Amino acid sequence: MLEEILEERRKKLEKYKETADPYPAEARRDMSLSELSEQFNELVEKGGSLDIVGRVSAWRDQGKIIFLDIKDELGKFQIVLSETECADFVRAQETTDIGDFVEASGIVFKTKRGEQSLQAKNFRIISKNLRPLPSEWYGIEDIELKLRKRYLDLALNPEVREMFIKKDIFWNTIREFLKKEKFHEVETSVLEAVPGGAEAEPFVTHHNALDQDFFLRISLELPLKRLLVGGFEKVFEIGRIFRNEGIDREHLQDYTQMECYWAYANYEDMMRLTREMYQLVIKNMFDSLVTHRGDMDINWGGEWPKVDYYEAFNREAGIDLTSATVDDLKKKAIELGVRLEPNLGRGRLIDLVYKKTVRPTLLQPCFLVNPPADIEPLAKRLVNDHHRVARFQIIAGGTELGKGFSELNDPIDQRERFEDQMKLREAGDQEAQMIDEDFVEALEYGMPPAAGFGMSERLFAVLMDKPVRETVIFPLMRREEK
Repeated sequence: MLEEILEERRKKLEKYKETADPYPAEARRDMSLSELSEQFNELVEKGGSLDIVGRVSAWRDQGKIIFLDIKDELGKFQIVLSETECADFVRAQETTDIGDFVEASGIVFKTKRGEQSLQAKNFRIISKNLRPLPSEWYGIEDIELKLRKRYLDLALNPEVREMFIKKDIFWNTIREFLKKEKFHEVETSVLEAVPGGAEAEPFVTHHNALDQDFFLRISLELPLKRLLVGGFEKVFEIGRIFRNEGIDREHLQDYTQMECYWAYANYEDMMRLTREMYQLVIKNMFDSLVTHRGDMDINWGGEWPKVDYYEAFNREAGIDLTSATVDDLKKKAIELGVRLEPNLGRGRLIDLVYKKTVRPTLLQPCFLVNPPADIEPLAKRLVNDHHRVARFQIIAGGTELGKGFSELNDPIDQRERFEDQMKLREAGDQEAQMIDEDFVEALEYGMPPAAGFGMSERLFAVLMDKPVRETVIFPLMRREEK
């Protein structure tokens, strides 16, 4: 059946070519279809011809008159072609299909049924459709097909286009908020000699001109903090990062992240700033501070409580982190059904147990604060407890949606923590951080006290209550076998 449709459309294409170009270089358009609908009454009174364009979404041929619907990005409108009024009626009748992009010139009026319409005087195809849209013959229900052929998903489902318009609002609000707070936007390299700023396995690529392997960045952190050494006081970057990890509802291998760094501030200052930013983003996206995750309402308004990491861990996991040993943590992880890789350090074990016990209980927005230094090698230690660091995580809906801390700027402490990470890496932990000698040297020149924060498009996915992969326009997919 499909082959017959394809053959028929190619014949229509050849027939159209006999009198006109089915792929002209330009199109005449006076206004969008949504603008046409909004200004309809005024245009009826004003009279005169206007030009509109769109993709044919419905076609009703009644012999000497044809009713068709066209759609553009945000609107829909009816065009009426009649044998007596339209100079291009016969050609349109013989060669136009659902899915074609068309241009119509004429006057607007209301039909007897009261439907806003355009009576076409002239009509032409501006891009001939050779392959029928799926809804015409088999539908598009399979999620893998939707993601692989996202252009079809967008063409058929306006709610998907609307989601990506919201994503534009999401990132633009963040950018505008930070600029209003006097942060400078910068761009740093995607390729790094040493991957740092996070615990993740990197991708490796080869630079032919330099004949050297480099890593795709796993974080934006260390280059941005070098800028604080260089004299910048407020910087941020929104950019792509890459982590060679598994795919699940909340994780992708390449995704967009924002990180910002603020000299002479601490993590308390950053908590205030990020709460205000998140609330503005959500308000701009939904005109409300209440969002939904499954059957749960999440209220982002007001002040957010601070939840002490040690207290929550003791309450939910039954372990006192002030005295817990590696063996205690291993035993608990096994009890929770966590699959343990060999030679995991104390920090990784704490994190694995936390994700099974504490995180799922934090449903309304909160700041989870002051975790063990074992799990955060780049944060400053608390003044009154050197076993803990001045870090916060924004958590809602049982998942992490941002992380910030008072930045470690002591080069000696930083080197020691990097060395501890390298021992874990040498023991087999591929996500442990490497020593970045250049960064340590930069700290030796002096970095001011500062606070930093990072968040990713996972927040957008949670706000939309969708798996993160579905909120990426073109997610990376396994290569399709032919």
